[in-house]
Order: sequence, then C-alpha cells, then structure tokens
Amino acid sequence: MDRREFLYGLNASLGSIALTAMHAGDARAERGKQPHFPGARAKHCIFLYMEGGPSHIDNFDPKPKLDELHLGEFNRSGEEQSAMSSGKRYYVKSPFQFRKAGQSGADMNTLWENLADVADDLCFYRGLQVDSVNHPTANYHVNTGNRFGGDPAIGSWVNQGLGTENEDLPGFIVLPELSYPQGGPANWSNGFLPTSLQGTALRPEGSPLLDIQPPAGVTRARQRRNLDLLGTLNGQHAARHPQHRELAARTRNYELAFRMQTQVPEIVDINNETAATKELYGIGTEPTDNLGRRCLLARKLVEKGVRFVQLYASTWDSHDYIARAHGSLIRSVDRPIAGLLKDLKQRGLLEETLVVWMGEFGRTPDNGIRGGIKYGRDHNPNAMNIWLAGGGVKAGHTIGATDEIGATAVDVVHPLRDFHVTLLRLLGLDDNKLTYYHAGRFKQLSQFGGKVIDELIA
Repeated sequence: MDRREFLYGLNASLGSIALTAMHAGDARAERGKQPHFPGARAKHCIFLYMEGGPSHIDNFDPKPKLDELHLGEFNRSGEEQSAMSSGKRYYVKSPFQFRKAGQSGADMNTLWENLADVADDLCFYRGLQVDSVNHPTANYHVNTGNRFGGDPAIGSWVNQGLGTENEDLPGFIVLPELSYPQGGPANWSNGFLPTSLQGTALRPEGSPLLDIQPPAGVTRARQRRNLDLLGTLNGQHAARHPQHRELAARTRNYELAFRMQTQVPEIVDINNETAATKELYGIGTEPTDNLGRRCLLARKLVEKGVRFVQLYASTWDSHDYIARAHGSLIRSVDRPIAGLLKDLKQRGLLEETLVVWMGEFGRTPDNGIRGGIKYGRDHNPNAMNIWLAGGGVKAGHTIGATDEIGATAVDVVHPLRDFHVTLLRLLGLDDNKLTYYHAGRFKQLSQFGGKVIDELIA
C-alpha cells in the first residue's frame, strides 16, 4: 500500500468495502496489478525450500582443499556463531564425487543425476550470507526478512504487489510436509498485511483442504444463498462498526473458500496426467513419490495463475553421517525437482516462472567432536549455495565464490536482504515501493532497503 492508498483508507467505510467484495466478486481483492518494472519476465515463483541447511560443500561447491585437511583437529575459541561451532573440531572432506554438468560446466554432486540434465538452465549463487544459525530464526529470516517472525512472508508481499491471476484460488499456496518446518505457519504468515494474502497450506496427504467438499445434502445453490445472507449481515455490522477492520478480510475468505470448491479438487487430481508425466516427477516410486506429487501440484498451480508456491523438503540438518543423510535426501528430491524444471520448460512456463532452490543457511567445513568422529557439518551463515532458474535469471552461470574450504563467501558477497530485493525485482517489483504502513512507518520485505544483485539477472 502506498501513501496515497493509506490516506484514502483512513476515510473509507469498511462496510462499503465488505459489500463491494460480496457483490462485485471481490473486485478489490488483489486482482492483477501492474508491476513496477513492466519488462520483468517472471509472473510467478516456485520456491523450493530445503529446510535444515543443505551443505554447499557437498552439493554444488566442491572443496578439494578439504581432502588435504581431512580429520585435522583444531580448537575454535569463543562462540562466534554458536556453542556448536566452538571447542575441539575436525575438518571433514566431502564423501561425494563431483562432476561438471552441462555446457556451462556447473559443479554438481554426481548423485544429482537428473538435475544435471538441466544444468544449463540454472544460475548458481555462492555469495549469499545470512544472519542466524538457529533454525527457527533463520527460517523466519529467509521467509519474512525478520529473524523474529511476525512479518509478512515473501509470498504475501508478492501478492500484495502483483495481485492474483485467478480469483478462484489463493495467490500464495504452501506445500509443506506432514511435519511443519521449525517456526511453523509463521513462515507463511501475512503478518501485518491483509489476511487474504497469507499462505494457504495444502495438506500433503488426504484431502488437500479440510471441508473442501460441501456436507452431504448441501447444494452449491444453498451455499450461495447462505453466503449472500452472511454477506448482507456482515455488511450491516461493518457499517455500524467500521473499526472492525478484519471483517472485510473474513468475508473475502468465505467467498474464496466457496470458489475454491470448484478449482482445488480438479487441480490436485493427477489421474488425468500422462504416465510419462508421472514418471518424469518420480510419482509411483520411492523415495520420490511424495515430493514428486507436490512438485507436479506446484506446476499445476502456477499454470492456473497462482502467483507464489512454496514447497518444503526437510531435513538437511546433517550434523553427523552426512554421506548417508544428504545422500538419501538428494535421491529423494533430484528427480522431482528436475522433472518440475523440464515440465515447466516444455510447457513454455519456465520463462515466466522464477524457481528458487535454497535453505536457511549453509554448513561448516568442519564438525565438532561430540562422542566421536561422525563426518558431519554444523550450521554456517557465512557461506551457502542457492540456485535459480527461469524468470529472467542468468542461466548457465555460477556467480560468486566461497573460500578454499567453504567457510565464508569471498566474491559477489551479499546479505539476505539483497537477495530479497533481487527476487522482487525479477518479479517486476521494487522493494522501496512495495511498502505497507504499519506501526508508525512504511515497512518493506528487506526491512530497511537493499541492493539488487545485478549479476544474477540476465
């Protein structure tokens, strides 16, 4: 909301807003808006969140120097990052083999067999740094820009700026695992933005949303009559109590839920997908079935106009036995993620869909001795690897670098707020214009501004 909209809103009748929402099909509700940068290619974003902190050293940023240092012990005094990074430690070489993938020669762990096929569509970035080493605060930081939570998620900001392309579906949908990420639903909260902008989490098993089907004996016509009556009563109440600002959002949510009954069952049904498509995503086989179904759903959602889809895959928190832990995780996500990119590309959707792969931080080149040598890694906010695809990114490039052991970023180094600003820019949004008045000031995703990482943009 800009300053003019804020001042206008001070004089607006909430009752009129609620009635307009009811009788004009929610005309106010975040319909397509013009981006700040009309030339932006990306119209949607699929955010692949690898919760737990994937190791850059063991995925896409090999460090031969660690072969020389392997099992070398040392002491780290103080608690610069956290207690887990202090005391007696030892260096750990990667247990994985690496190769150069694609014409771009991207560095990849050889277990990324399918992702290697699309290496030239990826833009790897090694210069990012974050501020937190604890999972909940780091998750909040990545997802909302605020380590302490309470602020709107990225998807909420994107929908605030771009509006929806499909008024029958939420603009921001989350595809979690059975176990929510550390920090819970606050990772996709609307914060201080209107509640219509919060992330809608679809259940990974069973019905994607509870009560998506009307009760037995209740027709859509009856539902419609009930909603119309409720809308009239709510409008009358809102006119008498304009201070109840949440009422309009609640009314819009009822309407949206009604419309979703016709859209969601069709979208989540994969029976009409070809056998080849299901195989592409690894559906029907383990360990790829679960993520494969959610990646396919992510494609179907952006195809239907959903602005921002966030998909979670955990847990990459491999303090010990990283060969086994990371190895099994890579095997479970490689085929579905590569399938998603291939499917988007062959449908002509990749050019307008920004895909982001990242976790909340990287991992250390060393590990603490906690009951013996176990070849794992601790949390590292100073070095990590992310990649982007589609949506106007510089495909086929590796941007930035970490030092010879992967302990810290040393080239094209940027804080997380700069990445947030860059993500918005790829979607045509200006972080300094995408503001909302709250608690006495105009707030933004970056918290207090940032710099676009130009090297990532084609």
